[in-house]
Amino acid sequence: MNIALLAHDGKKELMVQFCIAYCGILSGHEICATNTTGRLVAEATGLPVTLYLPCSQGGSQQIGARIAYNEIDLVLFFVDPDSDSTKDADTLARLCDRHTVPFASNVATAEVLVQGLRRGDLDWRDIVNPKKK
Repeated sequence: MNIALLAHDGKKELMVQFCIAYCGILSGHEICATNTTGRLVAEATGLPVTLYLPCSQGGSQQIGARIAYNEIDLVLFFVDPDSDSTKDADTLARLCDRHTVPFASNVATAEVLVQGLRRGDLDWRDIVNPKKK
C-alpha cells in the first residue's frame, strides 16, 4: 500500500514517534511524505521515504494529486488544531472522502488504521488500486 505522511510543525515529533512505534508495520509498505516530515521519519526509522515539497511550497498539493489519481491508499496527517494553517488538512480530507481513501488527522485514528493495515482490514484497497506488475 502507498501511505502518505504529513504533519504540522507542532506534530512532527509525534509523527516521528508514531513511525518508530509502528516501523515494523510501515516497513511493508511504500511511504511518501512532505519534505521535513519525511526526512525526520526516514532519519529516525531508516524507512525509505519518497519526499515531496514542503507543505508550504506545494507538497500537500502533490500528495493531493496522487490521491486524485488513486495512487495513495492511506493518509496520516497529524493536524495541530491550534495552527492557523489547517486548510491543507481540510483539502486533503475532502479529497480522501471523494476518492474513498482512509484518512487520519490524529494519532488515535492513525493507530486504528495502522492496526487495521496489519490485520488486513484495508486489503480492499488492492482491489481499488491493483499493484502494477
